[in-house]
Amino acid sequence: MDWAAVGADLREHWVVYLSIPVVAAVIGYVTKRAAIEMMFRPLEFVGVWRLGWQGVIPRNAERMATVAMGLMTTNLIAPREVFGRLDPKRVAEELRGPIERAVDEIAREVLAEYQPNLWELLPRQAQDRVLGRIRREAPAVVERLMREVAEDIESLLDVKDMAVRALVRDKAVLNRLIRGTAAPEMRFIARSGIWFGAVIGVVQLGTWALTKNPWVLPVFGGITGWLTDWLALKMIFFPRQPRRFLGLVTWQGMFQRRRMAVARDYGELIAGEILTVANVLEAVLTGPGADRLHRMVEREVRRSIDEQASLAKPLVVAAVGSRRYQEMKAAAARRAIEHVPDTVRHLEGYATGALDIRATIVRQIQGLTPVQYEGLLRPAFRQDEWKLITVGAVIGFLVGELQLVLLLH
Repeated sequence: MDWAAVGADLREHWVVYLSIPVVAAVIGYVTKRAAIEMMFRPLEFVGVWRLGWQGVIPRNAERMATVAMGLMTTNLIAPREVFGRLDPKRVAEELRGPIERAVDEIAREVLAEYQPNLWELLPRQAQDRVLGRIRREAPAVVERLMREVAEDIESLLDVKDMAVRALVRDKAVLNRLIRGTAAPEMRFIARSGIWFGAVIGVVQLGTWALTKNPWVLPVFGGITGWLTDWLALKMIFFPRQPRRFLGLVTWQGMFQRRRMAVARDYGELIAGEILTVANVLEAVLTGPGADRLHRMVEREVRRSIDEQASLAKPLVVAAVGSRRYQEMKAAAARRAIEHVPDTVRHLEGYATGALDIRATIVRQIQGLTPVQYEGLLRPAFRQDEWKLITVGAVIGFLVGELQLVLLLH
């Protein structure tokens, strides 16, 4: 090895040699940024036939949402405990106004349809007394219904199904859930590429100076892209507990170290965009348990009508006929069910504070084991991280090849 010649070459082309670690640092950063953006963008497939790309997370929205929400419903949210916080009496009070309006409308429509002559012949005072009695009894019906719903909430509401459907329907929310929760980790991945790339670039510089091998720059570029991606991803999650390395540096996976901040961000997003009261009510009213809820409402309405008729029931049946009486109850139940969505929306203010989803999630996240906690974010990386690392290696190799062309020409 002619060290004098190497030294002379370094002095003569010092600008070129200085550019090698700088370019390596740029490669490290660019490949990280590219890998991060490819995780989230584009939301929908862009390309022709199978030649194209869709963000890793949007492409696997259902799988990732299922894993993440499976963890949430297993470890963070207990539907019966959460919905048990709704006070049936307070619910009835909150709904008193809209229920009274709905009762008036339903009663007038049904009575006018099934016994128009009798209803129209009644003096206004008598009509008001009938409606007033129904209004007074309505809150008791709501209370009974709420107690039954709270006891049977797990069959009426599939929280996991509701959350997964919401995330698959709006992939941007899934992106925000992962990207918002892991924003510092994403920045760390990108910035780490600069330092890791620069260190590898110094080795690359020495190797090029000694060998002038044309494979040095592209191969080291590929190694820079691959190794820095792999190392950055590992440093996010591992080690799960603080460990001291070489007796000098103590390190704990960034995501593990940020548990308190992650709990707040995760809870805020879940409560604000996924498990909102509006979404929960929609899931109860239209989800897998909706038919069961409708049967509950129908039963309560039928029972309430029978109670209101009480001693006069034989006379009422005689006046309208047994079959028409049953039809009247069924019609009242149908109309009550139609009013449910608009009526329960008046609960949103009270229910949001009473359920307190955000605080529940924050508290539960803090109690997770390190492995369980890792599952909040790790599924976003685990299955497809090799693709991201491979993309980093390819980009690094191509930039290294470009660097070689520039150096030689």
